[in-house]
Amino acid sequence: GQLVESGGGLVQPGGSLRLSCVASGFTFSSYGMNWYRQAPGKERELVATISSTGGRTTYADSVKGRFTISRDNAKNTVYLQMNNLKPEDTDVYYCNARFWAYSYWGQGTQVTVSS
Repeated sequence: GQLVESGGGLVQPGGSLRLSCVASGFTFSSYGMNWYRQAPGKERELVATISSTGGRTTYADSVKGRFTISRDNAKNTVYLQMNNLKPEDTDVYYCNARFWAYSYWGQGTQVTVSS
């Protein structure tokens, strides 16, 4: 299986970005999907999760009310809409697919929030 993220970049504080993650090589609709982020020298942090059907989502307290995770199973794609971005949201963002013992990771996309 393969995951390819896109949509990262440089944005000013208060701005928005939408990350996308396209899956291939596995049955996307059976997998829960997650977004993580990691800064150099820090542990990877779980940002948001979405169930296989999209009916259940969870968020880290640090992004609740600002980020929205969604998925389109017809397009094998999961999204992370990020609004009101803050400098502390600067990280590499990773897409993860998980189903029982199976797990796939993307290569990451850099998000930089700076004026």
